[in-house]
Amino acid sequence: MEPNKYTDAIKKHRFYLTEQEVSKELKKIVAEGFDANNNKETYKKIYNCIDLTSLNSTDTKESIWNFTQKVNDLEGLDPEIENVAAICVFPNFVHTVKEALTADVNIASVAAGFPSSQTFIEVKIAETSLALADGADEIDIVINLGQFFDKEYQEMCEEIIEIKEVCKDKSLKVILETGALINSENIHTASILSMYSGADFIKTSTGKGYPGATPEAFFVMCMAIKSYFKTTKKKVGIKVSGGVSTIKDAVVYYSILKHVLGDEWCNNKLFRIGTSRLSSTLLDEIRKI
Repeated sequence: MEPNKYTDAIKKHRFYLTEQEVSKELKKIVAEGFDANNNKETYKKIYNCIDLTSLNSTDTKESIWNFTQKVNDLEGLDPEIENVAAICVFPNFVHTVKEALTADVNIASVAAGFPSSQTFIEVKIAETSLALADGADEIDIVINLGQFFDKEYQEMCEEIIEIKEVCKDKSLKVILETGALINSENIHTASILSMYSGADFIKTSTGKGYPGATPEAFFVMCMAIKSYFKTTKKKVGIKVSGGVSTIKDAVVYYSILKHVLGDEWCNNKLFRIGTSRLSSTLLDEIRKI
């Protein structure tokens, strides 16, 4: 493979830990940080970082309207609890959310051939543009895994760059599908390439078809963000999704984030959790304490 700016970017941000070293470091972080972060204040922060998600084949305009109304009902209900960060839906439901939404939360839309990313770039651009025109504040796309595994980094990155150009100042979250990437080196490489191509957030998983998020993958992505920030001074956010359904899961991810990237990342400008189940559990627990 001929050297180019993409392979140069990978070389500049090498990942040197073995899988065993990742596991060992992770256990240490969780052992030292979990108890300190397992409290009401952290729960409230995490709640405010949720992208409340409905990505079902059975979604209808009525179900999405009712889904949005639940978020509206929580707005200002408890002055101690800030609302979720965003509502995340398929692009054809962005307009429904826009019409129904009265709460001060963002509208996120998956786009660009989600979840496989296997379609024409023209279709990806069109779908992204339509979602933005209907009122999306944030766009979640998936990297082209086929191009990644074939080491066609230029083609993969140019797709992301083109989509980011369409998004302009709107936030672009790039999903790595870590369950398909399998190992830490691939996850780190995909993280670097996505950030190099203009991602505002890197995201673990689609929650469709492959294993979802793992603390190991999340840790590796945090390390990539840290390395990228050191050389560029650009703060890239991170989103964990795919199977995050318990408070314990959320606190583990929060503890990793805080340890690797620090307090500056512990807000919804730079941290998100994509979930459909966690929000009500978390809310019940906050009110109980």
